[in-house]
Amino acid sequence: MSIVIYHNPDCGTSRNVLEIIRQSGAEPTVIEYLKTGWTRAQLLGLFAAADLTAREALRTSKSPAQELGLLDPEVDEDTFLEAMVEHPVLVNRPIVCSPAGVALCRPSETVFALLGTPSGTEFTKEDGEAITAP
Repeated sequence: MSIVIYHNPDCGTSRNVLEIIRQSGAEPTVIEYLKTGWTRAQLLGLFAAADLTAREALRTSKSPAQELGLLDPEVDEDTFLEAMVEHPVLVNRPIVCSPAGVALCRPSETVFALLGTPSGTEFTKEDGEAITAP
């Protein structure tokens, strides 16, 4: 099964999702998007596949969103996309692509639907918290 995770190793949720994917038996392609950056076309494709708007994918905490004026309700999608290309940290994470679909996996348990995880399967987050697939 081919899985891609757009990952930030400094993010606990992203690390948890990566570990859940690995615990499921898959070894994903890991793209550290803060290093590689984004293209507009790439973001448009991911957001469309995940049924997200750029506004919905915007990371508002621990990012320059406030300073860039992106929290204003009048900001349009093009402005978000331009800012996200210039400042990759503005994209919330992790985004996971699998044969079952694409999703912004917040909370971590969102990834279960993309993995086809059987109900009742147990996983452990990096902090030791046990979670069970619904």
